[in-house]
Amino acid sequence: MLSLESKKILLGVTGGIAAYKIPILVRLLKKAGADIRVILTSSAKDFVSPLTLQVLSQNPVLSNFTNEEHDNPQWNNHVELGNWADIFLIAPATSNSLSSMANAKCNNLLIATYLSTSCPVLIAPAMDLDMYNHPATKKNIKKLSSYGNIILPVGEGFLASGLHGKGRMIEPEQLLKNVISYFNGSKPLSGKKILITAGPTFEPIDPVRYVGNYSSGKMGYELAKEAIRLGGKVKLIMGPNSLDLESFEGDLIKVVTASEMFEQAISNFEESTIVIAAAAVADFTPKNKLSSKIKKEDKLSKINLIPTKDILFEMGRIKKDQLLVGFALESNDEINNAREKLKTKNLDAIILNSLNDKATGFGFDTNKITFIKKNGTSKPFKLKSKSDVAADIFNEIININE
Repeated sequence: MLSLESKKILLGVTGGIAAYKIPILVRLLKKAGADIRVILTSSAKDFVSPLTLQVLSQNPVLSNFTNEEHDNPQWNNHVELGNWADIFLIAPATSNSLSSMANAKCNNLLIATYLSTSCPVLIAPAMDLDMYNHPATKKNIKKLSSYGNIILPVGEGFLASGLHGKGRMIEPEQLLKNVISYFNGSKPLSGKKILITAGPTFEPIDPVRYVGNYSSGKMGYELAKEAIRLGGKVKLIMGPNSLDLESFEGDLIKVVTASEMFEQAISNFEESTIVIAAAAVADFTPKNKLSSKIKKEDKLSKINLIPTKDILFEMGRIKKDQLLVGFALESNDEINNAREKLKTKNLDAIILNSLNDKATGFGFDTNKITFIKKNGTSKPFKLKSKSDVAADIFNEIININE
């Protein structure tokens, strides 16, 4: 683990229940060699003692714009604080604080310092499930990310309200790892351009009907978020879906038809480092797309279909230095069929889903995969959340690169 010796870390603590974990974080940062100064909001004092943080950080803990020393007001210079730090970590960052930072509402020393600092800022959101999922919160997080702040992921589990879900602050050990990763500058996908296709395609029959499938796009979206977390620059080509993509931090390209997905995938392929084809692209499209709605009395007896362009085959054909990964959804002779697809499409790896596994594939929040490499080796994984599956997939991809 990289030492934080001589690194100057400014730690901002806002008034969320997760503030009780901050003494552990300060101890970990000090143990790694960092010099730490702490700013508390007034409401944070309800959850963590300034004296505790002062003892652990070995520096005065600040909360107000001024301190009284021997009846003499002393200014706490927020500009100096921002200039002193190598990095400003705000943890936990409550919904109220996110809103203030996003909209320059300067109502305390912490926000004033944030608005004045020129060093990189890492933000660890922490709030209840419904607050985290609220569109206003998502908008503020996206806005803060667009300013160049590094938004750390939230944890998932039991929350103070008793609900279970996303919103809790990640653990102090994870916060430490993120700080170290920043200074190390060696996230596994740093400098990599990641292209991911996701979701279904809809092939129009007439203005109101289409040929499609049940793909939700969830697996591809989780892959895109994981790639960003690992430092990659991500382009996500996404077919029709009902996902909340408001807070997505990568480059989102929306498409509808297989033809549109083909065009975007091929045009972005050459510049990409790693390409994952997770989309469930229609194999066929109606030969004649009618301009007006088909009436019931027309007694339509058949729809003539023609093949769509094979996106994965074409990417495999033009592949140079890219690492190309595909998906295979099989129902019988699964491993052999997946290996055959890997070979014919010129892939570096393929991810097998089985239609015989319960709670996997289209529409589910869970998935069960087997990762098959070009050298023929295969690695099965247990049923997991799609976010955990995405982490497993990238662990395997990174191992291929290494």
